[in-house]
Amino acid sequence: MGASEVDLKTEPAQFVARHIGPREREIADMLAQVGYESLEALVNAVVPADIRRSAPLVLPAARSEYEVLDDMRGIAKRNRLQHSMIGMGYYGCHTPSVTLRTVLENPAWYTAYTPYQAEISQGRLEALFNFQTLVAELTALPIANASLLDEATAAAEAMAMCYRSAAGEGRQTFVVSRHCHPQTIAVVKTRAAPLGIGVAVVGDDELSGVENAFGVLLQYPATTGDLIDYRDVIAHLRSSDVPVAVATDLLALTLIEPPGRLGAQIAVGSSQRFGMPIGCGGPHAAFMAAADEFKRTMPGRIVGASSDSEGRQAYRLALQTREQHIRRERATSNICTAQVLPAIVAGLYAVYHGREGLEGIAAAVHARACALAAGDRRHRRGAGEGHQPPGAR
Repeated sequence: MGASEVDLKTEPAQFVARHIGPREREIADMLAQVGYESLEALVNAVVPADIRRSAPLVLPAARSEYEVLDDMRGIAKRNRLQHSMIGMGYYGCHTPSVTLRTVLENPAWYTAYTPYQAEISQGRLEALFNFQTLVAELTALPIANASLLDEATAAAEAMAMCYRSAAGEGRQTFVVSRHCHPQTIAVVKTRAAPLGIGVAVVGDDELSGVENAFGVLLQYPATTGDLIDYRDVIAHLRSSDVPVAVATDLLALTLIEPPGRLGAQIAVGSSQRFGMPIGCGGPHAAFMAAADEFKRTMPGRIVGASSDSEGRQAYRLALQTREQHIRRERATSNICTAQVLPAIVAGLYAVYHGREGLEGIAAAVHARACALAAGDRRHRRGAGEGHQPPGAR
């Protein structure tokens, strides 16, 4: 019998011993502490009989780690890799190798979630502070939080924030532009229903007549890619005391006028295209930036820079009293209010490329979009002259 065969036969037992505890002595100590003679007696005492299985699980024979990984590789080879054409806020992007190696593949970063004692993790707070600074500068708004779940839920949070600011004024309608992403409109409607909020989806020609709304959501650039100058619309709404939120794109903001300079009070969106692969499941680090008047009602958490007792710079969670783990039913948000790892990746992506690099990437994306549009126009002109595209009947 060869050495490799012996290893394969003994490896499952080694894996169990190495990774699954507790050991027999530890079990005996635990049972002595709680006053039971066996694990079975303990389970019988604490688990109701009507939810316990009466028969053992039927499981296949144990396999080695090598065998399982080899089987998974075989399954993975059956996948067909295709180019994503989803768009609407989800874009393929390149993750710099240095970020991939030192952050996404590093358990010191990828195991981070909600930092309940965040101040002991100064590196993580500094990285989130960097993310906030990036968002604040690109949106031209003074305050940004340390990320939200995704763009659609961030838009719903913006609606709730506007609603809280308009409390007692009798306004019950939130207006959403038709140019918003469809998933954003759907999530806003879903969030509005239990709150008794009406959602009106309107075209640009109707935006000037919504003075009785408690808030308006615009998309800039639009879900179709159109770049609409909302300066006059926002000025009109602001003159009627209607808060304006803008769903936007960080990469586009490296080239176009930011929402804050257009007069918007809130900006939301996704930072996914800043180096975060689409394959993490859908939710990506959303961002939210707002005017100073919203700082006490903004959901999520805000990292601030301070000084310790010796005068050295230190980072802390400046505001997180709006989180459900702190205020429970009085929280301003009851959904997942942070995507720490994707936010850190986005912030480090910006650091890696710098301002000129980001502007160059945005310009390249725009140039390719223009080339695609020009090709489409040529194709349409050709089809109009009687030339049918391949496969047309």
